[in-house]
Amino acid sequence: MPGPSKHDEPITLAQFLKVVQVAETGGHAKALVREGRATVNGEVDERPGRKLARGDVVAIDGKTFTVDR
Repeated sequence: MPGPSKHDEPITLAQFLKVVQVAETGGHAKALVREGRATVNGEVDERPGRKLARGDVVAIDGKTFTVDR
């Protein structure tokens, strides 16, 4: 039986912004979050390390994304 895949691991808000290509680097992603530009499920979250769950809705600079992992 295979073990957990990488897609089963939680992803942080900053990592997610890199994956969806909103941020070019990890430092850029962290800065965007700390500036209060990202929302998670409609609420501003300034924690780059916030763990996201499948179904969370992330919005930043007029773009909206749904976490699918």
